[in-house]
Amino acid sequence: MKPYQTTLLSSLLIGSLSACQTQVETAPTSDFIKLQQTALASQLGYDIVESLTVEVGPRLAGSPKDIIAVNWAINKLTSLGFDRVYKEPVQVPIWERGEAKAKITFPVEQPLVITALGGSIATPAGGIQAKIARFDSLEALQQAKPEDVQGKIAFIDQKTERHITGKGYGKSVGGRSKGAVAAAQKGAVAIVIRSIGTDHDRMAHTGVMRYQDDVPKIPAAAMSNPDADLVDALLKRNPDALLELQMSPKNAGFNTSYNVIAEVTGSSKPNEIVLIGAHLDSWDEGTGAIDDGAGVAIVTAAAKHIQDLPVKPARTVRVVLYAAEEIGLVGGKAYAEAHKSELPLHYIAAESDFGAGRIYQIDTKVNESAFAEVQQALSPIFNGVTLGNNQASGGPDVSMLPALGVPVASLRQDGHDYFDYHHTPNDTLDKIDPAALAQNVAAYAQFAYIMANSTATLTPLVIQSEK
Repeated sequence: MKPYQTTLLSSLLIGSLSACQTQVETAPTSDFIKLQQTALASQLGYDIVESLTVEVGPRLAGSPKDIIAVNWAINKLTSLGFDRVYKEPVQVPIWERGEAKAKITFPVEQPLVITALGGSIATPAGGIQAKIARFDSLEALQQAKPEDVQGKIAFIDQKTERHITGKGYGKSVGGRSKGAVAAAQKGAVAIVIRSIGTDHDRMAHTGVMRYQDDVPKIPAAAMSNPDADLVDALLKRNPDALLELQMSPKNAGFNTSYNVIAEVTGSSKPNEIVLIGAHLDSWDEGTGAIDDGAGVAIVTAAAKHIQDLPVKPARTVRVVLYAAEEIGLVGGKAYAEAHKSELPLHYIAAESDFGAGRIYQIDTKVNESAFAEVQQALSPIFNGVTLGNNQASGGPDVSMLPALGVPVASLRQDGHDYFDYHHTPNDTLDKIDPAALAQNVAAYAQFAYIMANSTATLTPLVIQSEK
């Protein structure tokens, strides 16, 4: 046993024995402790993510690698001995990245590192060369005078703040998703954004962007953070600097992908479901290790440890590996539609999609009258995991479920460095700490086990409408 495992086991056992049956229907204390110990001592989670990144690698939705990943998942889940393994079709758009090049051509030639944003169109065959209209934020671009943008390449130069919760991403990501529309409405010929990332590496962060049917489509790219600094410095010296873009992405119709599902059948309430999910697709530039190979490994290994218990929990634990999250929660929406008649039987749902940093807090979204009861039930979860608030979203692919009446939980991971690697070629296996991954697996296993045996009534939910 490794030293970190001994430390974790010591900490989790203190104070957990007396509390672990508070809201558990028929689950023996010994099974719960066995689950904790097995999950912490096992390297199954790491083995799964290593297999996915090495044997499949990048798996952009709609690409040939996407189907290879689906087949990998079916084979992996089947080999792990789940009670049921199956897939459900999802229609996804096909987008091919092509090449993306950029350089400053005036007042001095400077090569720049860029990448196309997901869904972008190409530049004309000869490329685009134009002056730069720089803005501190999407809002600044939206408020700009059209004459200040017309015929130029819009440049949103907003830095992403580093935070354990990743909240800086939410502040800056609008420039990526909405920037092309805002720029085109002002007459821009293209848009480039500072990468939505907290790193200082000379590599660009991709991610999905959106067009609007009644607004002209313009090419959209992200620039590495060091190059964004370079452009900013050049513009201070000469506001007439020229930027040249050459991009060749294309949209190529639609393809069929799949949500891949595995189940641990409940012992007494098999029709009721505790859902733990992750997304199987990734962007095409790294190997999709932290986004979201880690999540795939965490929820799969957690469910496997529950599968191997001598006594199954009351409810079914369902693992859902969602398709096409990166291009707009396509698999999550498809699952909600395909299972709409079954959603009242979903007891609670959670998704792992924030890398492999240690879990430090569990938030929920349940009926307020059940919140204290659920917190008491979850209190045996170990090793610095605190009980949080009742305002969880559950994760991207399950975020639409509360509005449909399904309670959710968010197992909060330390994401202080997540956006150093997110959506870049640097999203690779070496960024995963096996000890932290094992802590995630153990927390998810405990969470799913407790919820699968809970007697608390989590519904109905009260969803406040947005003003």
